[in-house]
Order: sequence, then structure tokens, then C-alpha cells
Amino acid sequence: MTFRRRILPGSSYPLGATWDGNGVNFALFSAHAERVELCLFDRHGLREVERITLPEYSDEVWHCYLPDIRPGQLYGYRVHGPYDPHAGHRFNSHKLLIDPYARELSGAFEWSDSHFGFRPGSPKQDLLMDRRDNARFMPKCRVLDTAFTWGDSRKPNIAWSETIVYEAHVKGFTIKHPGVPYAERGTFLGLTQPGVIEHLKRLGITTIELLPIHAMVDERHLVDKGLRNFWGYNPIGFFAADPRYYTSNAHGDFKSMVQRLHDNGIELILDVVFNHTAEGNQLGPTLSFRGIDNASYYMLATGDRRYYENYSGCGNTLNLAHPRVLQMVMDSLRYWAEDMRVDGFRFDLASSLARGPAGFGASSFLEAVRQDPVLSKVKLISEPWDLGGDGYRLGGFPPGWSEWNGRYRDTVRRFWTGEAGIIGDLASRLTGSSDIFGRSGRRPWASLNFVTCHDGFTLKDLVTFERKHNEANGEQNKDGTDANYAWNCGHEGLSPYPEIRELRARQARNLLTTLMLSQGVPMLLAGDELGRSQKGNNNAYCQDNDISWVDWADADEELLAFVRRLIKLRKDHPVFRRPRFFEGNSIPNSNLKDIVWITPDGREMTQADWTLPYARSLGFVLGGESCAIDNLTGREEMDDTFMVLLNAYHEGVPYTLPPAIFGRSWEVVLDTGDTKADSSGTQWAAGIKYPLKPRSLAVLRRAGAIRTVHRGTEEGKTE
Repeated sequence: MTFRRRILPGSSYPLGATWDGNGVNFALFSAHAERVELCLFDRHGLREVERITLPEYSDEVWHCYLPDIRPGQLYGYRVHGPYDPHAGHRFNSHKLLIDPYARELSGAFEWSDSHFGFRPGSPKQDLLMDRRDNARFMPKCRVLDTAFTWGDSRKPNIAWSETIVYEAHVKGFTIKHPGVPYAERGTFLGLTQPGVIEHLKRLGITTIELLPIHAMVDERHLVDKGLRNFWGYNPIGFFAADPRYYTSNAHGDFKSMVQRLHDNGIELILDVVFNHTAEGNQLGPTLSFRGIDNASYYMLATGDRRYYENYSGCGNTLNLAHPRVLQMVMDSLRYWAEDMRVDGFRFDLASSLARGPAGFGASSFLEAVRQDPVLSKVKLISEPWDLGGDGYRLGGFPPGWSEWNGRYRDTVRRFWTGEAGIIGDLASRLTGSSDIFGRSGRRPWASLNFVTCHDGFTLKDLVTFERKHNEANGEQNKDGTDANYAWNCGHEGLSPYPEIRELRARQARNLLTTLMLSQGVPMLLAGDELGRSQKGNNNAYCQDNDISWVDWADADEELLAFVRRLIKLRKDHPVFRRPRFFEGNSIPNSNLKDIVWITPDGREMTQADWTLPYARSLGFVLGGESCAIDNLTGREEMDDTFMVLLNAYHEGVPYTLPPAIFGRSWEVVLDTGDTKADSSGTQWAAGIKYPLKPRSLAVLRRAGAIRTVHRGTEEGKTE
């Protein structure tokens, strides 16, 4: 007896493969396709067992319902239509395609010439269609049952003003951790291990931001060199996690990770890449979007639609001006925020997402996010630039967004290398960059501050190298930026000289202290607290090896203890994480201002002091009483008054401790020039000179003040 599969019309919504407890609905958007075939595979993904032409086409969606299909079924699509690159169409039914809404992929991607819609090497390039089948080299989509028991787990909902971000890579962070079982190293489950969680908690991290975990493809030129795309900024699916990060079940492993982090009060943010896909330019492979509806999914050139707009630098740019492409991005974000319970997103090259027909800012994406009842409530972080000519848009994102502050990174680095005459710019960066973000009711947390991130030198390399050393990438050291704003302290690379090693350690402390005591949201690169080095590689995107992995056995324990102390100082004192920008005004019922900038002789700075071309030091006093009111949280807080002194000069700069209204004496909290921390807790009388050491930073607290934190309506008690 021959089995005849039941094929029902199904629904055009939701898109993707949806298990409802009785069967599976398949729905695929394609505005220009002529026919769509659903290909079902055996449980190993090696043999196509059935091919079904989707019978229904509604509102540009092809769909059907199969009551006999169950979770675990592997599938892919073949889409028929015109192959006419000049018109923007690249349909090729010989290519098995990944469902853009696939929740999980099975099997590894393997490079083959058959992935290309044209015949590589042909004199006609991409204009002549290739008829080879690529199915055996493609991962297959898997139908999922997304049920999961969350129990009492809840999102931490940490306020922006209390957030400390930790940028990490799933594999790089866990692959060498001694407390992670070998089978779980480099995976989501590795991040659930007690030793990993304990490190984050003891450090004081509130929010971990993971480099891209979406399904991705290693570029062919990397594979040919024996390398791979370690960072993951080359996506091919926005709903599925990449198989390299889970053991056997992507959905369950990821949710278990989120649950464990949340149960320990730690938020999770995903770095997402919606600016381009792994299909590249007109000479790239046909893996999904290109073969489903190239003319809809991508921004094509206005003249010859054979070519792609390339604001990403990766060959193509997704067309978020198309309502179905925008829907896919929004559906993906809501899926991760609601079903997977992540706490926010960092958007790679976000300027490309903000591009609309009328220019930057007229994007339907930004408008859609602002009004969305789910996404408007999660943490949104933009990388506010892309590779377009007008792509640098720091400060250009709307209220509700935090932005990677590249000017903060560069200014702080330049100051601590000893560059003169930039103290005015430094002051703006230290105080939340109100010159950039102080509009539309935005708060200091709009500035996400960082000194290092995945892209560039690590902290240790920033004080060890001045030049990039990317030879391992196989590009003759031509890749990666040359604008490092780094100083090697007098010797390039590892040094045998104790005085250079001590200076480097002090510079690292200077940079970290500056970061943690600046207004805004600090972001720490994973491993910087341990002294991790990439051997001078400032573009380690393709180094899935010891260059990129955190070496826990070689941790700098003194540095780790210092960073813990720094983060605790920030968390204990709201004066370092104010909910509002400074105004320089006097505090009510006090003789203090919210901030006072002081010269080395102890007087308040004048305009002439700000413009000194040789200035390499800066001092300021933070009035603790100015933290009193935050209307957003209903919290009323008062804090101690602190003085911060920064000296990037190669000689010491004595600072006269300001007297009168600031108090009779000052207590040393920390001094980066004090290698043994012997000065901590010592008191200095107002009016005398504090010996601020060469290339060092000191934090002093007004002695005799009693810190009071009034929780008011929040807790109804006084601490």
C-alpha cells in the first residue's frame, strides 16, 4: 500500500515551520518566486525523502500544513523563478536553501562550488546559471518543539545606571576554563558552570554581552587558509543558534544558559548582525535569502540591479525598507526577547539599519522598535557607524538607545598615551558625553563607554604594543586598524625590564579606573581583568585558537583583585553613576557644586586653564549631595564627596588639596601609582600638596563625611 501524505492549505502566518501539537505549518515569503518546493530529509540529513510543492500562495507567502510531520523533521527549500541578475533575480531551484525562520540547523556547512548560483570561473561570471545540486553540503533546517520549563526564573531587570557590561565570546571565554567539563567547553552549557558564574559575580558584572551566536558561515578564503570566522559576524540565519555552540539541543541549551544567568542576577545581551548576510556580493554563494527573493531581501544598486549596496563592507546590505524584511528582523528580535528571554541586543553596524529612503534616521526599523511593546522595554545598544560615506552617527540614535561611544575609547586612550591639550574633550567623555547625548531627555547611560572591545587590542596589548601584529591572519598584516592610540611604554612586545612591566601594569590600572569611574555605562572586555593578550593581534576575528581564547591558568591575580575593587567602588557609590548629566550648578542646601574642575594649585579651573596646549593632567571634585533625586526610580540617594586626579605626564604633578567647603582632610581611596596599595585609607589635610605620581590616577574621599543612602519609597528605610 502506497503512503499518500496529507497536504493541507495551512496558513501564511506565522512564517517558518511551526509545530502546533498536531502537525507543522510551513510558510515562506517570496514575492517574485514562481514555485516553491519543500524538501524533507531523513533523520541524518543525508537523503531527501520527499519533495512537496507548496500548494498555497497568499499575500506573497507560500504555505502548507502537514499533519503527519513531527518535531525533529529536517527540511530545506528549493525556489523556482527567473535567473536574471540585471533585474535583481537570482532564483536557482538546483540550490537547497535555508529557511530564514529556521529555529535550528542540523549538520555542518561544507564549502563547494555547487553553492554558487553561477559557475565560478566562467567568463560570464554570475550571469550564467549553474545547475549543480548543493544539498549534500548544506545544513538542514530542523522542526522544533519550543517548550521549556522556566520555573520561577525571572529577568533581573537591572537599571541602566547600575549596569556593568562584560563583552565575551561563548567559546573564547569557556574553552580553557578548568571548571568546565570538556564536553561543554566552548558551548552555552559551559557558561552555566558554577566556576564561570562565580567569576562573573565576584567581579561584579551585571550583564554579559555575547558576540554573535546566530547561525553563521566561515568565509571560504578563511577555510582555505585553515582558519574560521571566530567572531561570528557572518550570519545566515537570525532565529537559529550556530551548531558550534551547543551540545545536542540548541534550544534547550540556550534557555538553560539564560535561566542559570538570570537565577544569579546576571542579564544576557546578544550581539546581532542584521546589516548583511554570509551570501556576500554578486559573486557570493546562494544559501538562503538570495535564492528565495534576492530583489526583496537586499539593497540593490539603483542602476544595474545585478550589484549590491555595501554599507557593511561584507558585500551586501539587508533591505530593511522592505516590509517583509523588516518583519523578519522584528520577529527575530521578539523571538529572542520573549521565547528565549534575552535582556537586550547590541546591533552591529547599526547605522545601516537606520538608513531609509529619506536618509539616516528615516528608517522604518527605528520607528518599529520605538513603538514595539516588547522591544521598547529591553536594552538596545547601537554600534553607531557603518562603512557608508555618511555612516558615522554617534549621538544620532533616538531616545531609548545606548550607543557604543567610540570617541570615549579614543580620547581616553590618547590621554593616557600622554597626548597634550585634550583635557576638555576628556572632561566631556568622563562625564557622560553630554555634548553628544544631552538632548531629547537622554541620560548619561546613552553613552556606553569602553576602552577595549573584541575589535582591536586587548587591555594588556594596548600597553604592550603600538603596532598591530596580525601576521597570523594571513593578510600580510594589512588587515585591522592602524589607529590604535596605544603606547608600548618604551619597548614593543614583551619586555625583560621590570620598570617597563611595572609602568604597563600602572597604565592598565589607569585605563580601567578611568573607565569604571566615568559617567555612563562601562563595558569590560572579557579577559582584560585577567591580563589576557592576543600577542598584538588587533583583528583576531579568524583566530579560533590560543590567540583569542582566555587563558585562565595564566591569570594576573593582582589585576583581577584590582578590577573587583574598582567595580565595587562604582557599585557602592552612586556619585559615579549619576542618573542625570552634570550642570556645574550649586547643590541646594549646600555650598558644593555637583562637579568642580580643579587645577594643580587647588583652585577652580578657568577658560584659560582648559585651553592650555601642554596640559596632561586633570582634577575634579564630585559633590555627593548632588545624587539626591532620581524621579525615574523614586530613589533618593546621598553619597560621599570624591576627588579624582589624573596625570598622564611623565613627571609627577603635586595637587593642592582644595580646602574650605570641601572639608578639612581627604582620605585616599586608591592610587594607581601605589603598587602595594599602602596609601589606601591614609588622610591628607586640605591645603597641602598631594604627590600625584607620574602617569597615575588617584581617588580621594572627603574625610569625616557619612554616606547616607535614602531608599525612600523603594525600601522605606535609611542605610
